[in-house]
Amino acid sequence: MDTNMVGWFEIPVVDMDRAVAFYNEVFKIEVQVQDFGGTLMGWFPFEEGKPGAPGSLVKNQAYEPSDKKGSLVYFNSEDVNNELNRAEGAGGQVVQPKTQISPDIGYMGIFIDSEGNRIALHSRV
Repeated sequence: MDTNMVGWFEIPVVDMDRAVAFYNEVFKIEVQVQDFGGTLMGWFPFEEGKPGAPGSLVKNQAYEPSDKKGSLVYFNSEDVNNELNRAEGAGGQVVQPKTQISPDIGYMGIFIDSEGNRIALHSRV
């Protein structure tokens, strides 16, 4: 295979405005929203040539947020405490504080976003 395995991810939302405000605050980014025939998609910043997969928030009746079922998306971080410390103030809930995976792999943490999704973070420090 000539590419990384993950090519795209989508995070279900109930309220796009609330979700965009949450992710903008937690990650200090600007999510861009577009309407595709009734499906709202909030695009996370992405640059070609950099590691990592692109993805978006998605509001559509076929998508349902979940805090226990389904896949777990990991966002890269310089230090997971940065985002964990902002998650609760932005309307989320920290469910696993910064935890060392191993000295070689680094650290992880998990929060529930404003929509009820379980989201993970990873950093080397």
